[in-house]
Amino acid sequence: MINIRGGKDYLIALESVAMTDIVMNMFIFFFISFSILYTFSPDKVSKLEINLPKAESAVRLEGSEKIIVSISKSGAYFINDDKVAPKDLKSALRLKTKDRAQASVLLKVDSLTRFSDVTRALDVINELNIRQVSVATVKQGNSN
Repeated sequence: MINIRGGKDYLIALESVAMTDIVMNMFIFFFISFSILYTFSPDKVSKLEINLPKAESAVRLEGSEKIIVSISKSGAYFINDDKVAPKDLKSALRLKTKDRAQASVLLKVDSLTRFSDVTRALDVINELNIRQVSVATVKQGNSN
């Protein structure tokens, strides 16, 4: 019996080394891209830049139980780095202090903030009957 074949047989071989290089390069590209996106995501980047006023008698406060109320130079309010609308400042601060019998507040105010914004925050703190209030400053001669 005669076996008749048409055409030629072609040897098709994938270069496994080349494929491995391509897959490895793609892995590296996506790994680096997602690392950069995660590192510089808006949630990870600090939302607040405050230039504290200088004072001769600035001392370091001990303890980490303080609630930090920050006011930016534009008048934006933050409670522990979470932005709060001015009208919601009282309810947000009340939520933060409800589980604490002796709540204490550290007030961080930019040196260029309008005094009316500071007064609003102090008024809310007074209404909530918080008596331990500290104002953050930088020792005279040091930078932020």
